[in-house]
Amino acid sequence: MCDTMVALGSATADGSVIFAKNSDRQPNEPHLLIRIPRKKHPKGSQVQCTYITIDQVEETYDVLLLKPSWMWGAEMGANEFGLNIGNEAVFTKVKQGPPSLLGMDLLRLALERCRTSLEAVHLITDLLAKHGQGGNCGYGKQFYYHNSFLIADRESAWVLETAGPFWAAKKVQDVYAISNRLSIGSDFDLAHPELINYAISRKWCSSEEDFHFARCYTNQLITTFSGASNRETACSRRLEQEKGRITVQTMLEILRSHEPKLEEGSPFSTPSVRSVCMHAGGLVGDHATGSYVAHLTSDLDTYWLTGSSTPCISIFKPYWMTENDIVFSENQEEEALQFWMLREELHRLVLQNKVPDLKEYRRLAAELEQEFLFLAQAPIGGEANPVQLEVIMKQAWQREQELVEDTVERSRSNAGQIRGNLWFRHYWQKQNERLGL
Repeated sequence: MCDTMVALGSATADGSVIFAKNSDRQPNEPHLLIRIPRKKHPKGSQVQCTYITIDQVEETYDVLLLKPSWMWGAEMGANEFGLNIGNEAVFTKVKQGPPSLLGMDLLRLALERCRTSLEAVHLITDLLAKHGQGGNCGYGKQFYYHNSFLIADRESAWVLETAGPFWAAKKVQDVYAISNRLSIGSDFDLAHPELINYAISRKWCSSEEDFHFARCYTNQLITTFSGASNRETACSRRLEQEKGRITVQTMLEILRSHEPKLEEGSPFSTPSVRSVCMHAGGLVGDHATGSYVAHLTSDLDTYWLTGSSTPCISIFKPYWMTENDIVFSENQEEEALQFWMLREELHRLVLQNKVPDLKEYRRLAAELEQEFLFLAQAPIGGEANPVQLEVIMKQAWQREQELVEDTVERSRSNAGQIRGNLWFRHYWQKQNERLGL
């Protein structure tokens, strides 16, 4: 489960493009920050994706990936040209295919090979036609789905939604949000040539005039249980309300938002599949395991990364794709894992009510983040100095590390217990045991 959104220059306060996503997956699945530089590849070489091997291209671009630890592909990310992509699980009436490319593989391939949003739409649909999509996407469980994508560059954005080999794409105007359901109706700009005919042959619609992609292809039962309607509506409503004045701060607030019943109580004792900041602990639903905001301007692209789950208690830190070692390389997956695990331990300590003063921690975290937001504004609109950017990044990431380490160290030995109903307590006790916490 996930939520992804974009605001184009016509909808933002400064004329930039702002892209954001929460990745909702199994709570024990580590979500890694990985940077892979531009590479040359021998002619005729191949690349091993999660389940299958496909032809490699002669050159792949510099990419920033936010990825589940066990798979080749990524949930979201960007490349050196400012191309950003996030994917969503969608549940359709089309039969699942054999293991092939996952939606996360398609996302990474597009970032490695494309420069613009439209180019990425064409590449993903070409790969879909050639290789198909399929395979278990779950961590610790069997979980199969098709995929939708929100794809943005510095000037434009597209939404691409799939159902097996079939797909429809729509160019974004102003703002758009996608969750775990098909959203395109009959107003698509590009589509699979057999999209409508297949629906008619299956008697999902009676004619071309009657065709509506989401209505025809959606598996209503699973989609309803996913809570996608509530989350997508919440994101879209906020974006529409703020149109013309959307900022990075707007996106951070949306990614941290909970449904009203959790705002009244505690999100750390009640699960919610309907919250954008998703909290696990129920019979259905996942947990927000990673969060990301991209601020794309003509001068400089700034990325805001948590490297952690649970955005409502995490700190977004600035990152620029200069030559730096702030984010982990392909050969540092163990270090990337430990980075995520430390912040996940903080989340589990909060769940166990061991953090002595959660309000104080959140106040300090908010102050740090506001300071980082202020510092990151200085390089935008002027000549970006790589030395200045590295100083800001190192300061931000080090101070966040110190706050998290200090809070975890002071909390480990405290008494506490998980609150909530019997199922919620049992769920998180099991998750903690499996994660070794």
